Amino acid sequence: MKQVVQNYKSGELAVLDVPVPGCKPGGVLVRSAYSLISTGTELMKVSEAGMSMVGKARSRPDQVAKVMQSVATNGVPATYRKVMGKLDSYTPLGYSLCGVVEQVGTGIGDVKVGDLVACAGNEHALHAELNWVPKNLYTPVPDGLAPRHAAFGTVGSIAMQGVRRGEPQLGEVALVIGLGLIGQLVVQLLGACGVLVVGVDPDPTRCELAARLGAASCGDPASAAVEAAVAELTDGHGVDQVYLAAGGGSNQPVELAARLCRDRGRVVDIGKCRLDLPWNAYYEKELDVRFSRSYGPGRYDPEYELEGRDYPIGYVRWTERRNLACFLDLVARGSVDVEPLVSHVADFDDAVETYQRLKDGDLKAVAVLFRYPEKAAEGEAEAPSVAVPAVQRTGGAVSTPARSATTPVRLAFVGAGNYATSMLLPHLAQRDGVELSTVVTTTALSAANAQRKFGFAEATTDLDAVLGDKSIDAVFVVTRHSSHAELTRKALLAGKTVFVEKPLALTEDELAGVLAAVEESGNDRVQVGFNRRFAPLLTEARERFGTRTGPASLRYLVNAGRLQHGSWYLQQGTEGSRFAGEGGHFIDTASWLLEADPVSVYAVATSGNDDLQVVLRYPDGSTATISYVTTGAPGFPKETLDLVADGKVLRLDDFVRASVYDRKRWVSSRLPKARDKGQNAELAAFVKAVRTGGPMPVPLESLVATTAATLAVRTGLAGGVPVELARTR
Repeated sequence: MKQVVQNYKSGELAVLDVPVPGCKPGGVLVRSAYSLISTGTELMKVSEAGMSMVGKARSRPDQVAKVMQSVATNGVPATYRKVMGKLDSYTPLGYSLCGVVEQVGTGIGDVKVGDLVACAGNEHALHAELNWVPKNLYTPVPDGLAPRHAAFGTVGSIAMQGVRRGEPQLGEVALVIGLGLIGQLVVQLLGACGVLVVGVDPDPTRCELAARLGAASCGDPASAAVEAAVAELTDGHGVDQVYLAAGGGSNQPVELAARLCRDRGRVVDIGKCRLDLPWNAYYEKELDVRFSRSYGPGRYDPEYELEGRDYPIGYVRWTERRNLACFLDLVARGSVDVEPLVSHVADFDDAVETYQRLKDGDLKAVAVLFRYPEKAAEGEAEAPSVAVPAVQRTGGAVSTPARSATTPVRLAFVGAGNYATSMLLPHLAQRDGVELSTVVTTTALSAANAQRKFGFAEATTDLDAVLGDKSIDAVFVVTRHSSHAELTRKALLAGKTVFVEKPLALTEDELAGVLAAVEESGNDRVQVGFNRRFAPLLTEARERFGTRTGPASLRYLVNAGRLQHGSWYLQQGTEGSRFAGEGGHFIDTASWLLEADPVSVYAVATSGNDDLQVVLRYPDGSTATISYVTTGAPGFPKETLDLVADGKVLRLDDFVRASVYDRKRWVSSRLPKARDKGQNAELAAFVKAVRTGGPMPVPLESLVATTAATLAVRTGLAGGVPVELARTR
């Protein structure tokens, strides 16, 4: 299928051939009929992409701050790879469309194949021939409403949410500053509420359009006519509310709002304009400044948008989805007229030219629609399934035959997110004797990006094809935590060697399922991405420390820090706790240093389980204490480790410096260019095992023991007593 994309680094726009997205549970696959260009938001994004790197940094100071924090935590090289990977990737455009349901995922009962729906979301309602849309981001289109008009649903919801934030009442007077697409819709919605509207925009054609659509008066912001109209309509008191629907860097809109608003009036920011509030003016009138967050309640909440958890109507009357349905109903009833806003309708194949004309100013438009072909190409309509291919299983041990040095190891990736593209694929793409065969993702564009950047032979959303391809030697599972165990189980049953990022499992049942697959297939060739034991600095320090004769004490401080709002790591209901997700790293490192698996786990936590203390006991009496904290200073190193035994001390400072205190002190040289946590060496060991058919880098028993100990932390927190673990080796 085709999709409109942009490279944020170069500014390049393209209509790209990408895989058809999979139809996941909890949503529908929609074939686009019309999608709407947001001439404000999207053109701002297109313009930013054309800036220099300095210009991009100036336009997004919030992102610059995140980069600097990443440098402090992960070092310059890793941060550079991460940032450049994001910049030099195709990003999608679009967030408002109407289309026909092509396939219905499990758990969906309100629509069927062939239904017309309006869709929202900058990750789901894209300028693409097919989109997967979760339940709370689509709504059925009312009978009789034209698809081109239903494509306005998302921008209409944005305007509607802004109006709701202003709490208009019959007979009030409102000022709408900025008469672009959103402003024109705000004008009509206010009119439907019985509010008199004064519109403001420097473009006379937009003022004329707003007047035709119901505004009582419109004019240039510098015109005395605007102030005169406000004075006449309000008896000199000023407007009851102001809606800022303008963009740009001028502070004129907020200054005008203060001048024309009445005492204790309301100012609602809908657009992205400069907000340098003149303190005296806003203070003296005690103006109520409000922000309108996109489509409405539910926006940026992954549980609402992705998991389909609706807010009870008795507590949240108007959500994203209800706003979307309400707006479409108003258009269907004729209370809002979007047809006069349509300045241009372009064929989807002409998308790049259309964007360029808008950017250059050759096409002056309030709203532009893309029109899609009515019928898909043959063979493209059916979305891929995720069934496991039939595999012949003998129940005996599976071994990977050795191959000649000239035969490449063929790898497939399931998942191509940030970790895969910044920490794994850069190493594999440069490794001799490795062929990146197929990348499979649930979103079409991420697969296409990985194929372009790392040279995969194929990109797809069809997991079935990967597991059934006998030429693929190993499968990397680099998806969200909740899917690791099931994907690993399927890949093992398909006879593949598996590299799965941590964690291997989130529950005891998931771990049991993986072990059952090993027993059923005889295939135990699995590696979990516990990379720290492969870190060169830590490996050298361990060698310098030497063998020990007595029990050891190990202390591992992990300054994990707070997560950003909206991070999928916070979705504990589906993705497990943070420690369940990454605690295996630290337990594995401790067990590797102590050369044994733990026999018991004791865990305590601060209120709210934000900071954990995990004490591991080992067969020879050694102990390891892992302090996993989120409340530390962000500038402090993320990981520090001390190992004490036999009159010796090993010290690791965040994979930048290590030292061993013995009769003679050894201190590593500082590594200013890199913070190597072992990914490259880990991948080298894995590829070698696949190539030679030799043992896996870490025995399965150790992987299982580490996973069991990680899961036992939750049990220990609940019970308040040590949890005994079964010995695995």
